[in-house]
Amino acid sequence: MFNRVKASWALNSKSAAKIAGFIALLALALLRVSTVTTVNAQSANDPGVRGGPPGAGNWFTTLTKEQQGEFQIIFSNFVEQNEVTTGEGGDVLRTGLGPRFDSNTCNSCHNFPAIGGSSPPVNQLFSVYQLNGAKNIMPFFETPNGPTLVARFPFQSDLSTPDGHVHQLFVITGRGDAGSCNIQQPDFITAAAQNNLIFRNTTPTFGSGMLELIKNSDLINNGTTVCNTNSLGICGHPNLQADGSVGRFGWKAQDRSLVIFSGEAYNVEEGVTNELFPNELDETPGCVLNPLPEDSVHFDPTLPPKMFPGDPERFALFMRFLAPPAPGTCPGGNNASCINGQIQFNNVGCALCHTPSFTTPPSVIGPLSSAKANMFSDVLVHHMGPCNADNVTQGSALGDEFRTAPLWGIGQRIFFMSDGRTTDIVQAVEDHFCVGNSQYPASEANQVITNFNALSPQNQQDLINFLRSL
Repeated sequence: MFNRVKASWALNSKSAAKIAGFIALLALALLRVSTVTTVNAQSANDPGVRGGPPGAGNWFTTLTKEQQGEFQIIFSNFVEQNEVTTGEGGDVLRTGLGPRFDSNTCNSCHNFPAIGGSSPPVNQLFSVYQLNGAKNIMPFFETPNGPTLVARFPFQSDLSTPDGHVHQLFVITGRGDAGSCNIQQPDFITAAAQNNLIFRNTTPTFGSGMLELIKNSDLINNGTTVCNTNSLGICGHPNLQADGSVGRFGWKAQDRSLVIFSGEAYNVEEGVTNELFPNELDETPGCVLNPLPEDSVHFDPTLPPKMFPGDPERFALFMRFLAPPAPGTCPGGNNASCINGQIQFNNVGCALCHTPSFTTPPSVIGPLSSAKANMFSDVLVHHMGPCNADNVTQGSALGDEFRTAPLWGIGQRIFFMSDGRTTDIVQAVEDHFCVGNSQYPASEANQVITNFNALSPQNQQDLINFLRSL
């Protein structure tokens, strides 16, 4: 958090308004530090991002030949760049960017350690924000080597009416394909000064097909069992959807399926209207430049049948066919350390939220059928205390509640926590601790972190090594 604030200061110190924003963010950081009162006995060190080839990003090896062929086709959809109107070379299948957007392609954010992952070490938004003549200014909180952050305002301008929606970073104003559109970027400086700006870090998508299929009853029953059998104060709940199904995707488990997750992201992050989200989020005259929805089923008889579905369906297939992350070797090659680390992970109580695995039901997609998903998540939302609260309610997930982040692949992840505040996995563990206040209860993880800090230095390090091996 402090590193990101310092970088923002260096980039924007000429503006008095930006100084105000910096001061507000610094105050927020200090509030977090002052609220966390662990025994501060941690002595482990983060060995860093696991080296070697990416342990993710490939299709399931047991996909059929036809499914593998489809994966190669839909991979190109995931990495394509969208234009506002007709795409390069007259490609009408790549239209719809904006009027407001965070990026023009999925893979600029979902990029590490492979396509489909999370924030890369180099922020690729710096190659997007002024593309094709756009007049955007990079928001102060996006830094060249920081996480790709999505911004939300918890409250509307009156600072009391709930908002919580994504406020896109960029606009199409000035682009050569944007016509006369002349809208402005959000005022992030004022929002920061008013303590009305929160961030979301990119979530990885590897193994999402497994996560999508796990039975509602298995997730609910597991949560009930944990609630009734632990003495550490851990008791999550599902973010139930309107039909009673369990939400699984997003930092607050706000989406139930990959198609919905894809359609929402396509509309919100890139501004592309589609059959799931067919309306522009900004309908300013002169800025709605295409018939709606901009992406849809393609009935054009000149297109091959494989092009029939719209992009959200294909994005969902891409994620469905992505194999889960494969564990790596233990840091330093000391397997005994990671074996003991998993024992300590269980003993201190981490596994009460980060459930090691679930088994999927039978599926029409072979590798997803009756398969063990070693995702280390219960997919439930938990109280994480005011230090971590973003004051955004989504479904039944309140302002201090977040989905248990799956840990598979964490050994090759760079940025941690919902707002990407740290690159140090030990600090991320400690940041789970937070005392309550008059607005939000204490973090459910407090006793777990206290248990972690009470471990011997060797057992702490072994637990961290285990995490970096995943």
